[in-house]
Amino acid sequence: MPMPWSDIHASSADHAVCRALLKGGSRSFFAASVFLPAHVRDAATALYGFCRVADDAVDLAEHPEVALLALRERLDRIYDGRPDGAVDRAFADVATAYGIPKAVPEGLLEGFAWDTEGRRYESLGALTGYGVRVAGTVGVMMARLMGATSVHALARACDLGVAMQLTNIARDVGEDARAGRLYLPLDWLGEAGVDADAFLDDPRFSPGIGAVVARLLTAAERLYLRAGSGIEVLPPRCRPGIRAARWLYAEIGREVERHGLDSVTTRALVPPSRKLALLARVMRANDRGGLYAPPLPEARFLIDAAAGTRSEQRHPLAASGFDRRVHWLVDLFHDLEARQRVR
Repeated sequence: MPMPWSDIHASSADHAVCRALLKGGSRSFFAASVFLPAHVRDAATALYGFCRVADDAVDLAEHPEVALLALRERLDRIYDGRPDGAVDRAFADVATAYGIPKAVPEGLLEGFAWDTEGRRYESLGALTGYGVRVAGTVGVMMARLMGATSVHALARACDLGVAMQLTNIARDVGEDARAGRLYLPLDWLGEAGVDADAFLDDPRFSPGIGAVVARLLTAAERLYLRAGSGIEVLPPRCRPGIRAARWLYAEIGREVERHGLDSVTTRALVPPSRKLALLARVMRANDRGGLYAPPLPEARFLIDAAAGTRSEQRHPLAASGFDRRVHWLVDLFHDLEARQRVR
């Protein structure tokens, strides 16, 4: 059955591949996506599929530079109307239907390139530039799927993506260090008395590392607050899904705090019961009172590109099926929690 927003390149089988990638990938993204209207959820699934495949292509490659070159060639074919492969065909339809400029996924690939270089970040501003590329780009593309084209809405979507990336970094300090990667701002590490090279040689938790993780979570929280004022300008049917994503990711940071800010020896996971409680609150919440601010300086290039492009079509928001998806989500988390108890 063709997708309601486009059937230029992709088949239903192509989109099924993207759905399988989402189910096997990000649990938080998958959980939040069930709150979105059907046409946005389907388009977001194709978007996630492309981002996931691109990330894996670089991360798992023996020669990441070669993989990046191949990805740039794939992106050229997508925007030339010659996509090859299920995920690329699905993403090509999304990019065409929703007017996603090429500069946005190109920013994502630039972030991947920074990873292959083993780049370190001297300051929070430099780290924010990285977050804009690997996560703010995704936020901006998601906003386009929901019809958001104003500078304000796109800037807040970018804020949310960067906040999520900072949360991920705070959660994965030990995992990244053991893989030879360091994302914590170098100036903060120096102020906390932590030698970056010594920490990478022997990743151990210390009060200094904990202090840096705390500062990173504080920076993420500021961006989550800024994002709130963008959620309220989205179509009403889209707000619960984005609000759910915001709250689920912010809760990861709180779980890091509950572990004493030690994300070196442990990896914070939000229990399914707490996820369910948060998602129940989503249905009653609003985002009034969010912080209004200009776009992040590091994101200006991205916002300018995305705000200057109009989508080719508008799509009515489906009004049915919301209650059914909520009941399904409750059953899902109940099942996950039961499995954890068995283990």
